[in-house]
Amino acid sequence: MNSFRVTPWEVEGSVDYEKLIKEFGTQPLTEDLKKKFVDLAGEDHVLLRRNVFFSHRDLDKVLDDCFSSKGFFLYTGRGPSGRMHIGHIIPFVFTKWLQDVFGVNVYIEITDDEKYVYKRDAKWNQIQEYAYDNILDIVAVGFNPDKTFIFKDSEYIKHLYPLALKVSKHINFSLAKAVFGFNNITNIGLIFYPSLQIVPTFFEKKRCLIPAAIDQDPYWRIQRDIAERFGYYKAAAIHSIFLPPLTGLRDKMSSSKPETAIFLNEDYETIKRKVMKYAFSGGQPTVEMHRKLGGNPDVDVSYQWLYMFFEEDDKKLEELREKYKKGDLLTGELKQYLIDKIWEFLEEHQKNKDKARRKVEKFMYDGKLSKRMWDLEFEDVFSE
Repeated sequence: MNSFRVTPWEVEGSVDYEKLIKEFGTQPLTEDLKKKFVDLAGEDHVLLRRNVFFSHRDLDKVLDDCFSSKGFFLYTGRGPSGRMHIGHIIPFVFTKWLQDVFGVNVYIEITDDEKYVYKRDAKWNQIQEYAYDNILDIVAVGFNPDKTFIFKDSEYIKHLYPLALKVSKHINFSLAKAVFGFNNITNIGLIFYPSLQIVPTFFEKKRCLIPAAIDQDPYWRIQRDIAERFGYYKAAAIHSIFLPPLTGLRDKMSSSKPETAIFLNEDYETIKRKVMKYAFSGGQPTVEMHRKLGGNPDVDVSYQWLYMFFEEDDKKLEELREKYKKGDLLTGELKQYLIDKIWEFLEEHQKNKDKARRKVEKFMYDGKLSKRMWDLEFEDVFSE
């Protein structure tokens, strides 16, 4: 029997996404809803087309709001526990696309406080270094600085705290324990933290759409229980699966296992070494057997990474699949194709990250979004 565990802090085992939808009480992203999404956006996206985003909460209501000109806003975030890898950047790529096609505001929370209280051996200065590096990676994705506000919890706590206090009064320990799995050795910093992550869903009097990996969904379950008491919408969400590590499928790529992940700052030779050595193969033990029997793309990690993100051309992807199944394409050749695709993406990303250093303050300190946050009428926050 397949056993797995998914929380905002840990993903263990081989994830059964259909079972997870039932456990979390979300809805599958149907073909009809995706069609409505694409029609309204005016274009498709590979992460939708390939079912990387597979589950949702109230996405249909977001689209209805958009169609009726009520609009919506986007909110996502990053916990700076280390350098970012490819799995981390995928939700930001999709969020940037949503901003582009719908012209909406994006709020990005950097949860330096949460990472400090969660990790027993965390060093505050190290987390701040990771936070700055992560912010540069996020800016490099290409968000619109006039419609994007990136903030660290520790810097903007003055503006977050009044709403967090109000949220905290509506979450008892019994609920938090049931949703997050807290126990008697959980520190009180982590127990309070969900109140903070819920706050940005109230930054505007519109529906909030959260693109993120599905492990973050527990926060929105609690938000949806209390939002309407405050006069706000229940948060909507669109969930992605996890990019698998190089070593296998249906698991989560982890920074704690660096040989199984591709980090955003790595060079071509490192990428090549990792993919060639560690990427799980669906091929046969020998070239002769592979030419005769062919490979299995459905278990081959190189093919899965191409399918999920790195090969947008559907015809080219199908060509690779058929050649691999027939044995015309060897495992090493498929790996090399992936290596070149990864490097094409990362070379451009790294150039953009260098440029991001000169404009990061536009996202964090200047512009309309930060002023809007400062001008929140917090005296109204405490009126029930």
